[in-house]
Amino acid sequence: MTESELRAADGRVPGRRGRATRSRLLECTAEMLATTSLRDLKVIDIAREASTSPATFYQYFPDVESAILVLAEEMAVSTNALAQHVRAANWKGKGGYESALALTDRFIEFWEQYRPVLRVVDLATGEGDRRFNQIRSRMLNEVTVALSDAVRLAQPKPRGDEPLDPMATAGVLVAMLANVASHRYGFEFWGIRTGDARRSMAHLIYWGVTGQRPPV
Repeated sequence: MTESELRAADGRVPGRRGRATRSRLLECTAEMLATTSLRDLKVIDIAREASTSPATFYQYFPDVESAILVLAEEMAVSTNALAQHVRAANWKGKGGYESALALTDRFIEFWEQYRPVLRVVDLATGEGDRRFNQIRSRMLNEVTVALSDAVRLAQPKPRGDEPLDPMATAGVLVAMLANVASHRYGFEFWGIRTGDARRSMAHLIYWGVTGQRPPV
């Protein structure tokens, strides 16, 4: 994180203790989002949870949404690990199917880890907040680009019919992963087990990347 990103609300760059306090405030904000809606989350409650004062909170963040915005930025950066997985993966044969399963698992784990922040990002984006909308738009861009590169490398040169665009294919696959990971509890309510949804997604990813049926 750069110095400007760490700069407090009053313009000063915090020292070691200040950075620790800032991190604690962010940690408490993330924890409380898991059980409290954005509209009900107050500065005084976050400060109390962090064993500090509202005045200290305001030294680092002008309001609750600004703290959540920092959490969302950090979350967006962490999606680079998904892109790295795609680029490092073997997409041939049985190894390719295992890579598809692993990517599915990583998406599910990512959504579980950041579900409270993602809920706020979706809410704020739906309300037209451009700051959160920009984060939402670029959040999965790197993994989409990585997957489109995998499609170009894994699929043989097409013959006959017009080929599918690799970036479009990657975008559809990433949208599928994100939406299923986001709504998997709803799927379970419908009677769709997570394990079955996981295998279905892996089949579609393998077919989308390689253009071939998954190995038996």
